[in-house]
Amino acid sequence: MNPATEAAIASITAYLAETQLPHEISTEGTFVVTLPGEHKLLTTVSLVVGDHALSINAFVARHPEENLVGVYRWILERNRRTYAVAFAIDHLGDIYLTGRVPLGGVSADELDRIMGCVLEYSDGSFNTLLELGFASSIRREWHWRVSNGEPTTNLEAFRHLIGEQA
Repeated sequence: MNPATEAAIASITAYLAETQLPHEISTEGTFVVTLPGEHKLLTTVSLVVGDHALSINAFVARHPEENLVGVYRWILERNRRTYAVAFAIDHLGDIYLTGRVPLGGVSADELDRIMGCVLEYSDGSFNTLLELGFASSIRREWHWRVSNGEPTTNLEAFRHLIGEQA
């Protein structure tokens, strides 16, 4: 293992100990961190230390069921304003945040900035992505819950999608 890799691993380990963020070490140099959110309850972030760069990957949402053009346009426009990570899709169409940082840039301050960005972009965009890509499912779920006497508490953010029937 080269000195830059060792230094990055040490920085990440110290940062995670200091912040007490829930995490696991799956293999040497691979950290899986859980960030608590408000709209998206949890965002799982994978930090992988390579020979030259730290890779950052976080799952945001599954493949949209509808309005793909609207969803993709929104994430591409959002990418113009992101730092360190950008929205991307995988081969299944699931939405992620992904990025790379040179190992020399891995410090506690930079990790804090990156994790803050990942949380803001994932949590802050979650309801918008659901509205754009899953509006029909949200409406169906709302109507099913109402007709079966089930609570709609966790759907309240989407009440405006239901209209007069709510």
